[in-house]
Amino acid sequence: MKLRCNLSTLMGSRRYSIQDVHKMTGLSRGTISSLYNDRASRIDYETITKLCELFGCEVGTLLTFEKKELKGKTNLEDDNGQYR
Repeated sequence: MKLRCNLSTLMGSRRYSIQDVHKMTGLSRGTISSLYNDRASRIDYETITKLCELFGCEVGTLLTFEKKELKGKTNLEDDNGQYR
């Protein structure tokens, strides 16, 4: 599974620029840019909190897991289709 950041979708829905989010949250433009482009390798709790407060969303809206399909099943399923 891969963790995905949906910041670009949230920003697009409100037509916010990176500069807008920077001004409203105090987060650095570099942090916002790496999350916007889904290239961040880590994220602080404070960053998550500020972004969720700004967009009025839950963590699960900002960050989601992308399941990878392997041979027609998720990587959480065994050969019998049962979840591990």
